[in-house]
Amino acid sequence: MKKKYIERNLVVGPFQCNCRLLVCPITGEAALIDPGDEPARIVKALEKVTWEGENGKAMQPKVKWLLHTHAHLDHIGGTRGVSEALSSVATSPVIALHRDDLSIYEKLKEQGKMFGLNYEDPLPVGKFLAHEERLELGNLKLEVIHTPGHSPGSIGIRLHEDSDFGVPETVFSGDTLFKGSVGRTDLWGADGDLMFKMIKERFLTLDGDTRVCPGHGPESRIGVEKLGNPFLK
Repeated sequence: MKKKYIERNLVVGPFQCNCRLLVCPITGEAALIDPGDEPARIVKALEKVTWEGENGKAMQPKVKWLLHTHAHLDHIGGTRGVSEALSSVATSPVIALHRDDLSIYEKLKEQGKMFGLNYEDPLPVGKFLAHEERLELGNLKLEVIHTPGHSPGSIGIRLHEDSDFGVPETVFSGDTLFKGSVGRTDLWGADGDLMFKMIKERFLTLDGDTRVCPGHGPESRIGVEKLGNPFLK
């Protein structure tokens, strides 16, 4: 019987961002989605994730990707710290973002000043993500869904179902779609009409049983939001 895939959620920072860890149990390759704050706490949590590999030896995550659903400060504020900490013990993880949010990403220090928070300059983006691009994470399959509106480069990250590894069909929706709500459209580069269009065309067309894991707050399912989200009527 194959090992089950590993997923953890760590709620970080004053904005309570959901930082998700996804791990392939066979290769140990891992991705962190939205390491938005508290980098030392994220790294410490990573060190506590262990499991028995197929050879009987203890395994730990090897972070391949730092994926970002968008570039607002609460989703990128811990990226530099996590990257630098992991680079000291292993190969540096790849910082990945949609290109349309690059200007927002580069203004991290300016974003912080708006809330009385201090940040260092962000590290360079290592990969720009594109709509429908596939990303491999060991035996796990990820797909990028570009959903501009909350920000120009907002994306969802789809984790494809794999019954062999116990992977449920999932979309990490960032700050575009929440349980019973949707993202703000009064921030830099936001477009409300476009956001609702993308939600309907690129999220609500997914299977109704698909888990919705937003950037803040509890999970939902596509079918639940399609039928009951008051903002989508």
